[in-house]
Amino acid sequence: MNSSLPTAGAKQRKRIFVAGATGYIGKFVVRELIARGYEVVSFARERSGVGASTTAEQTRKELKGSEVRFGDISNPDSLMRNGIRGEHFDVVVSCLTSRTGGIKDAWNIDYRATRNALGAGMKAGATQFLLLSAICVQKPLLEFQKAKLKFEKELMESGLTYSIVRPTAFFKSIAGQVESVKNGKPFVMFGNGELTSCKPISEADLARFMADCLEDPAKQNKILPIGGPGKAVSVREQGEMLFELLGKEPKFKRVPIRIFDMIIPVLSVLAKIFPKLEDKAEFARIGKYYCSESMLVLNPETGKYDADATPSYGHDALRDFYKRVLKEGLAGQELGDHAMF
Repeated sequence: MNSSLPTAGAKQRKRIFVAGATGYIGKFVVRELIARGYEVVSFARERSGVGASTTAEQTRKELKGSEVRFGDISNPDSLMRNGIRGEHFDVVVSCLTSRTGGIKDAWNIDYRATRNALGAGMKAGATQFLLLSAICVQKPLLEFQKAKLKFEKELMESGLTYSIVRPTAFFKSIAGQVESVKNGKPFVMFGNGELTSCKPISEADLARFMADCLEDPAKQNKILPIGGPGKAVSVREQGEMLFELLGKEPKFKRVPIRIFDMIIPVLSVLAKIFPKLEDKAEFARIGKYYCSESMLVLNPETGKYDADATPSYGHDALRDFYKRVLKEGLAGQELGDHAMF
């Protein structure tokens, strides 16, 4: 899909503050904004990435072309002092998302930290806010989904021009079994592998779509579900694609989804006695959710997911992604703390 880009002069007049710049999608959004000629300030922690393994110097290299500022997005004073610095910004872009989906982490990042970014942006004179959300908030059964929805509501009531982008699954999120399958292990799936489907989108395509929102009035003051190109693919189809590319006979391992119905109640009871287990119970609920709910647009009238109603964007295909990582490995696609496989 081709986007209509603003003139160079119009782009250069806009200053953009990016929160969550070191996240999986955030890095690509920053690079896309820079490529389009915007003046970008990236706000990040001094240690970022999976396991806080990325140093400040590495972050500057990854976000080259933007001005990188370090501080704590969870602390409004740090955000204003180290990030905004009393300067004017036209747009705030938030790619913030909790790393684990744990209860406290979800409310601290998906809601409070994102709200901090909104408040700071408004004080800086911003008139537009671009939010990376998630398509799964349509059916909010988990704490991080509820936290995201609470912020979405406040954003829509803020008076700013907004775009709320709700992507389907990222390539990274369905790459967790690539190495194990490559090494001869079976592809693990729940039930028959047809319980869920998604329209996976690449990080680069998603970044392009988000950047389009800044200039395309048709993408403003709207909630925007978005998927990648092509038809929706089930979990079984993802596995079959991997085996086909490897030239191997498909080998699947079926896991009954009811296993979650045994684990979740036990952890929920234990969490009342041992509060430290609260997140373990939530992680089990997250696991069940992603194994039983499709990442597609949900029809509120039928209660069913609709692949045809899920918009497609971009040109990066899942098959090409699998080809690349089977050959080159998963560097840059590391899974976070809540990875299932």
